[in-house]
Amino acid sequence: MRSAIFAVTERGAGLALRAARVLDGESRIFLKEGTNASNNNAQHFKVLGEAVAEAFHGYDALIFIMATGIAVRMIAPHLAGKLSDPAVVVMDETGQHVISLLSGHIGGANQLTRELSEALGAEAVITTATDVERLLAVDVLASECALRPWPKSEIKSLNSALLEGKAIGYYIDYELPGAEFYRKCFLKHKIAVISVKECEFDSIKAPAALVTAREPHPRGGILYLTPRRLIAGIGCRRGVSSDTIMEALTAACHRIHRKPSDISLLASTDVKSDEEGLLQAAASLGKSIRFWDADSLQSIIEHYGLTESDFVRNTIGVGNVCEASALACVEKGRFALTKAKFGPVTVALIWEK
Repeated sequence: MRSAIFAVTERGAGLALRAARVLDGESRIFLKEGTNASNNNAQHFKVLGEAVAEAFHGYDALIFIMATGIAVRMIAPHLAGKLSDPAVVVMDETGQHVISLLSGHIGGANQLTRELSEALGAEAVITTATDVERLLAVDVLASECALRPWPKSEIKSLNSALLEGKAIGYYIDYELPGAEFYRKCFLKHKIAVISVKECEFDSIKAPAALVTAREPHPRGGILYLTPRRLIAGIGCRRGVSSDTIMEALTAACHRIHRKPSDISLLASTDVKSDEEGLLQAAASLGKSIRFWDADSLQSIIEHYGLTESDFVRNTIGVGNVCEASALACVEKGRFALTKAKFGPVTVALIWEK
């Protein structure tokens, strides 16, 4: 998860540094001009609203160390919907409370709040009804299993049913590729799923959730859970073998408990469009690979504020290949794995939102 941390006071800046150290994934700190902090990588802003506007769609999570009211006003103009908005968390500058403000379930704000509160010794403030009642919300389950819930209206319908004590039926398409992964993911929460064929979809009784890659006609009380596309961005040295690239992809996927066969699409720079090892790896997986020119990658780097390598920039003209090429393939995405180096190969994995 890539996080942007905003602070407007000296005390808040110190807490921002502590938060960045305990977070998994990449974090970037944004401080008000004139604020001192022992972090040369922190970015400074004059106007908080402008900094938030630039970062809102470029990060998986936004953490505000300031009053909740300020945070609400900053994010309000940019809200699109619970299926795409980033996680938003608020902390007071003394570090006593961590508040899950937005996208608690699908965006992961509730889990982020728990992690921060535990690491910093703060009190977690989570107000979503299912969490208060210690129930597993269907959109939390979907997020953990890399599934996209639709239609959005049925998320509320099924969570309301849970709160009323009703049993939810969980089903999975008999012919869905990778079905075993989803069964195991559900079983971690002691949820058994029933396999059904397409001809049996209409016989499913509400309230229920169905895991399928198809697009059945929407029915009241039925939530469809569609597998998200997994995009792999790859950077590599010239002449790397396909075996080495496959080993890197296998290791990268293992970190998120997936397999290379779960990858939907590969991506890289057009400088590598004739790289035999890369082309052979894509062919062995039976997947397409998209190559992006330097201008397109640079645009993505600037939009998302990606970290660049001077060596890579001097070699091919752009300072980030794996993360930028993966993000270029999706309208909106969330990092499953930020840039990871495996010998001569770098890999980043993106879930399409």
